[in-house]
Amino acid sequence: MWEVYQRLTSDQVDSIHDQLILDHLQREKGRFKALASSGTEVRVFLERGHTLRIGDVLRSRCGRNLSVIGAVEPVAIASTDDWARFSKACYHLGNRHVKLQVGDRWLRITPDYVLEDMLEQLGLEIRHEHAVFVPESGAYVRKSANISSNMRENTHGHHHH
Repeated sequence: MWEVYQRLTSDQVDSIHDQLILDHLQREKGRFKALASSGTEVRVFLERGHTLRIGDVLRSRCGRNLSVIGAVEPVAIASTDDWARFSKACYHLGNRHVKLQVGDRWLRITPDYVLEDMLEQLGLEIRHEHAVFVPESGAYVRKSANISSNMRENTHGHHHH
């Protein structure tokens, strides 16, 4: 078992010993148990309130470095070619404090039939898939906690037209 008390960025380490594949909810927690890719149990004890980012490195007490990887999970993707509809959808989801990942006229949420119905009524097309979910971190989060738009685009994997 490895205990983790330290978070680093990938440029602070020379080598990665294992991976920790976490979904979006796990990445929000400061204290949790998980299994590394090797099957080793990992107990994480980090400062609360700072979401783990894909690419962060966790260092165990014994000096092992674990790379944080985004888990593939069920998501609903809503898209439209109409910027006004897209803006309204983002407004209504934000008004409900829904976690969402935003792209170029597409957004990703965890599946929820009530929200999906609302998005369809606003004129967006909905489809379901399995993908890495990287919700926006929020306007009041430290700038360094935001994932670049390039990372968001890379986790999406394809474009909508």
